[in-house]
This record gives sequence, structure tokens and C-alpha cells, in this order.
Amino acid sequence: MGPKSIFTTFLNSLGVPYTEEHSDRQFRKMPFKTLFGFSRLLTSYGIPNAAFSLPDKQELARIDTPFLAQKGHTFVVVTDVTDTPDGTRFTYIADGTTSTAPDTEFLSNCTGVVLQAYPDANSREPDYPRHHLVEIADISKRWFLYASLIILIAAGFITSGMWRHLSTIFLSAVNLAGLGVTWLLILKSLKVKSAAADSVCGVLQTHGCDHVLEDKASSFFGIFSWSEVGLAYFSVSTLILFIFPEALPQLALVNACCLPFTVWSIWYQKFRIKTWCTLCVITQTLLWCQFFCYFFGGWWQEIFPLHLSILLIGVAYLGVMLLLNAVCTFIKSKDSN
Repeated sequence: MGPKSIFTTFLNSLGVPYTEEHSDRQFRKMPFKTLFGFSRLLTSYGIPNAAFSLPDKQELARIDTPFLAQKGHTFVVVTDVTDTPDGTRFTYIADGTTSTAPDTEFLSNCTGVVLQAYPDANSREPDYPRHHLVEIADISKRWFLYASLIILIAAGFITSGMWRHLSTIFLSAVNLAGLGVTWLLILKSLKVKSAAADSVCGVLQTHGCDHVLEDKASSFFGIFSWSEVGLAYFSVSTLILFIFPEALPQLALVNACCLPFTVWSIWYQKFRIKTWCTLCVITQTLLWCQFFCYFFGGWWQEIFPLHLSILLIGVAYLGVMLLLNAVCTFIKSKDSN
């Protein structure tokens, strides 16, 4: 889930009962994000409000918080104004991020236009009880999903005997980490807002993941995106590891075939586009961690002679890649329409 809209951020600061999904939807339906639109929306929530323009922007420091202030062409929620020995400081929220700035810096971009709200005991989201029940149900569904996944993973880890070898314990952890990282890559490639993906991607280079994923080399001949290939690889590897542990040598061979790609990917990011995708680099690192788990676990010694199962594993990888590609293509086409 991405950051709250400026409207739900303001409601949260006011302490008004609301549900994020409904309130964000109401905000997105506003044809123009103007002060008049904010005022009408607040009125529909039973929140008295008033907008005014201050000729002297220094007067913003004397207004009771929280309030909406216009900075340039956007609005921010001012949550606190503090007098310090070094001067007045404004604390405000913009794009889901809380920042603090001295008055000279903050007021330099302010227009002096302000919207204040005066909530009372009757102020709340329309039909809030029903929306709140739906919100609780949605949260419960997510937690039940997480709990089910944890139980299934634990059951697979135990029944497959992965706990008997140190190499397979680490291998299981690497595979699960790979699932998480490639899932975040899928979200980035689909341009789905994700605070987790954004925070990880900013480690090596700000917006680096976006730049790399928009490059023509981010897909396999324009057929599959590398994020789809990665998620298919780690998901199928994890399932085979937990359901068919006897196929560990074949998984080691598949992993070895992936290693040349890791070298090319790092080279391409460093020398061709000169941009680092943190999630991509983590994925390449995890592939090498898999290699060392297979190698030091002794699974390489059992690769040959090859078995027919290697073909079935290849079909499984290809099938999941095709499925993921179809789903992602559908989502992208739906968004474009």
C-alpha cells in the first residue's frame, strides 16, 4: 500500500474517524485538487472549515495546527509549529513523508493560502461504521493469508526434511528472500505503489530501480521481463525444494545456468546505463548465495547422470513464466485503458 493521500493525511491529523480506502477514493474522484474541492469534501464529512489567504506569510506560525497550506502548486499538512532558539520550525507532511524545516525555508515556497478545519463530535466519514467493518474484514483476510502462507512454508520445510542439513536451511532462507525481492521487482515493473519497494530501491541509488526497469534490456527479447523470470524462478525453486527435495541436484544445475546472467546484469548496470537497481543487485547476490549452498552442501556431486526430471522442471519454470507474463500483460493493458 502506498502513502496516504493528502486528504486522508489531513483527516488523520484532525483525529476524525475515517477509512483509508474510501476516503482516498473520494479524494481521487475530485476533478480538481483545489481548495474549494478540499472544502466541499471536508463539509461532506461534517467538518466545518474555512479558507483564507494571508498577506503576511509569517502569520502561518500563529495558526492552530493542523492545517492545510499551499506550497507552490501542491498542498501540505502542517502538523506542528515550534519556536526554538534558532527560530521557528514547521513540521509538515507531504507525499506521506514528514519533514521539518525552518520558517525561512518553509515560507519561501508558501503562497499564504490556508485551509483550517474545526471538527466536532459529529465529524466523521459518511457511513463510517459500515466502511470500518469492511476495512476490518480486509485486514483480517490479509492476516489470514499471511498466516496460511507461514503455516504452509513451515509444513513444507519440516516434511521435506530441509531442517536436516545446514545447506538446505540456508537455501530455504535464500529462496524465500528471493521470492520477496522479486515480488517487489514485479510491483515496481507494474508501477504499483509500494513503500517497501521504494525504501529498498533507494539504498544504492535514488530511483535506480525505475531507471533500470524502464531500460530495453530489462526484458528477455521483449518477451518476458526479468522481474517475471526472477519471480518464476524463485517460486518454482521453492515449491520443488519443499515438495520434491530429491530434485535438489537438478535445482543446482538450473542455478548454475543462471549465474552468467548475474555477471552480465552487474556489468550492464555499471558500464552501460551507469545506474544501480538495488533490487536487481540483491537478486543477483541471492543467486550466488544459492550456488554456494548447493556447492558446499554436496548437491553438485549428484547432478550427473542427468534425469528426465530436469525437463519437467524446465517445463514448470516456463509454465509459471508464461502465467506471470499473461497476468502482468493484462494488468498493464488494463491500466493503459
